[in-house]
Amino acid sequence: MIFDTDILIWIQRGSEKAARVVDRSIDRYISIVTYMELLQAANNKKQHDYISDFLKELGFQTLPLTESIGHRAAVYVEEYSLSHGIRAIDAIIAATATENHLHLCSGNAKHFKAIQELKFKLFRP
Repeated sequence: MIFDTDILIWIQRGSEKAARVVDRSIDRYISIVTYMELLQAANNKKQHDYISDFLKELGFQTLPLTESIGHRAAVYVEEYSLSHGIRAIDAIIAATATENHLHLCSGNAKHFKAIQELKFKLFRP
C-alpha cells in the first residue's frame, strides 16, 4: 500500500489510529513526492535525519517517479484539474499507486475521488 503524506504526519503527531493502519500493512510505500513533502517541512538537518530515520524504522520504501508515472499523472491533470481540482502533486501520488498496482491510503478523499482506476482506502483520523 502507498501512504499519502497526511498519514505519516498523523503518525508523527502521535495518532495511534494512523500507526495501526500502517502496522497492518506488510508492504509500505510512499511516492517520491511524499518523501519530498516531508523533507520540505523540516527546518534543519536534524529534522531531515529524523524523517529519514522515521521512514526506515517503519520499513517504508520510496517509489521513484518514472516516465509512465509522469505520463499518467499528466493525463490525470488534463482530465481532472478543471472538473475536480486535482493538483499535480496528488496526480503524481495517484499515478504512482496506479502504475504500481497498489492501494493508496489517504485521509484526503476529495483529492482523489475522480480517479476511477485508483484503488483508494480512506483513512479517518
